[in-house]
Amino acid sequence: MTVASRPGRRPGRGAWAASAAAGGQVSRHPLVVSLLCLVSVVALVVGDVEAHAFPDHSEPRVGSTVDTGPGAVQVWFDGELEPVFSTIRVENDAKQRVDKGDARVDAKNGRLLEVSVDPLPSGRYRVYWSVVARDGHRTEGDFSFRVK
Repeated sequence: MTVASRPGRRPGRGAWAASAAAGGQVSRHPLVVSLLCLVSVVALVVGDVEAHAFPDHSEPRVGSTVDTGPGAVQVWFDGELEPVFSTIRVENDAKQRVDKGDARVDAKNGRLLEVSVDPLPSGRYRVYWSVVARDGHRTEGDFSFRVK
């Protein structure tokens, strides 16, 4: 039964009338409406989650203690990065920058973000990263490591 044929309904009012005018039928069953809303929300959330690039692993590893300072800090991500908008920096406990300022996305591996560092003395270091995935979504974070 279309909405327009229902007794007591006035045509020309709201979405019900628009659907009826288009020759369609409108389901008033709450389960159908609820399921359609749920499917729409899930599709939006899943699409949004897949759009971000998140760290996969790093060298030095997150929270690790290394015997000697690395020559570079590297973070691999689970998606391709936009080189122009992706950054990484390394700071010591005094919040002084200790990297060489040459942060880059690797030319051969678009999922690798790295920055060179001079030999690091013993101490704690924090790595701050901010990346933009190829589809334009930004993620950022930080982690620490220690040199013995």
